[in-house]
Amino acid sequence: MKKITQFYTHLAALSGLLFGFDTVVISGANLPLKAVWETSDWFHGFFIMSVALWGTVLGALFGSIPCNKIGRKNTLFWIGVFFLISALGTALATDPFMFSFFRFIGGIAIGASSIAAPTYISEISNASHRGRKVMQYQLFIVVGIVLAYTSNFILQGVGGSNDWRWMLAAELLPALVYLGLILEIPESPRWLLLYKKDEGAALRVLNKITSPKKAEAILNSIKADNLKKQTTKLFSPQHRFSLLLAGSMAAFNQLSGINFILYYAPEIMEKAGFMTSVSLLGAVLIGGTNLIFTFIGMKLIDYRGRRSLMWMGTIGYLVSLSSISLCFYLNLAPWLILTFILLFIAAHGIGQGAVIWVFISEIFPNQCRAQGQSFGAGVHWTTAALITLFGAVLIDSFAAYQIFLGFGILMLFQLLFVAFIMPETKGEELEKLHKKLTLKSL
Repeated sequence: MKKITQFYTHLAALSGLLFGFDTVVISGANLPLKAVWETSDWFHGFFIMSVALWGTVLGALFGSIPCNKIGRKNTLFWIGVFFLISALGTALATDPFMFSFFRFIGGIAIGASSIAAPTYISEISNASHRGRKVMQYQLFIVVGIVLAYTSNFILQGVGGSNDWRWMLAAELLPALVYLGLILEIPESPRWLLLYKKDEGAALRVLNKITSPKKAEAILNSIKADNLKKQTTKLFSPQHRFSLLLAGSMAAFNQLSGINFILYYAPEIMEKAGFMTSVSLLGAVLIGGTNLIFTFIGMKLIDYRGRRSLMWMGTIGYLVSLSSISLCFYLNLAPWLILTFILLFIAAHGIGQGAVIWVFISEIFPNQCRAQGQSFGAGVHWTTAALITLFGAVLIDSFAAYQIFLGFGILMLFQLLFVAFIMPETKGEELEKLHKKLTLKSL
């Protein structure tokens, strides 16, 4: 793959950094905002903690519309604008309703990002490197999470009781950098051909990102695939298997409890027995572990394949979640609980975290790839929003060991999904892969 393609991939994947930063920066503001506005657990869970995730549901469900209408590139630009508005608005919010509105705006950007970036990257990558390239988006998400946790730790106490405002305002810098760079990328060649009907422009982009011989072959493959009698309607019999795969992968990602841990990390650390300042440092360790194992997953995904990583991650989930539950039940040492939480994060980084956006971006045809990505992301974010919404109530209503045991039981179903349903997708051209999945649907 040409170096210029690497450059374009990095720029598109930068939206993932904003995604990761925006989605967990709230963890540092969680407890301060409880004290500032003295809201109920239900109000806090919905309007403060999960409202952004309801925005992600909206962004995910409708993100395919701008992707197809104005293009992948322009959608990525407007995502950056929304992140910028969200960061500024939440930092300056004077009441919980104003705060919730701007968190919701950021959520829309997150949801749309999970459609536009993987779709764009998958469409400019060749088959042999596609997994690693789309995974750069996930890697940047984790980098954003680490940056958010780190900045929260550094900024605690900087503004006194208003330190949460500085934590939220910190997103302004990466948002401005992203907006300054994203216009450098070209439009997706598949979008140019299928939606703009501009064969010349599509070929020029293909010549930029691959060799002239391959460019012609890919162009002809896209044209031939477009001439086949295929419905553009997502919910049709020929896409049935792809819908099952995307929906299952997306739901299991959140039923593992990953967002519950990321959003409520400091509070979980306090329940384990850590002091507040140490609990924020524990959150930094969680982010760092996620980064290391996501990077390992990126190295392995095109070599070992998607299913192998899911096997490793699922087994890691089962071991870590059952161990965390047992540690809380037996009231064992806080450092032991933190160790198994870090094992859980490692399992996620190398498994679901590595695979989800790659896999969903691969399994739908050109004609409805953005809609398919939207469906998968919609399921993902709806599940995430529900879990985060009830997170504050779960923490106060159930023992910690019960919560983690519940997540562990749910991961037994993911084990069955990986063993009996999930296909391998590595190394296949998108058009050929879709043909195989269509045959399984009919």
